[in-house]
Amino acid sequence: QVQLVESGGGLVQAGGSLRLSCAASGNIFTIDTMGWYRQAPGKQRELVATISTGGGSTNYADSVRGRFTISRDNAKNTVYLQMQMNSLKPEDTAVYYCNARGSGIYRNLDIWGQGTLVTVSS
Repeated sequence: QVQLVESGGGLVQAGGSLRLSCAASGNIFTIDTMGWYRQAPGKQRELVATISTGGGSTNYADSVRGRFTISRDNAKNTVYLQMQMNSLKPEDTAVYYCNARGSGIYRNLDIWGQGTLVTVSS
């Protein structure tokens, strides 16, 4: 079992910054890729950014590239996933979800956090 706990959402004005955090605990050895996804009202959930096991490979949606930075710290008992969001725009308003996925023999792992709301006012 893997548990994800998110924090860091809130209300910010356009042009401002927020930092999202996600702590993964439990059987963290089963985790491979982690990422952030978001879902705006009336829209489908979409990928924002992902990061590989060691943090050496990242992937960003075109809409956030250059403004958001994903990072990861693989501590002994907890994996810390963060995303620095700069130059926020009203269209970034959404519920943001942390995700952890496994690979190989752990490929069935696909865990989601509870979501944290980010609201960007114009």
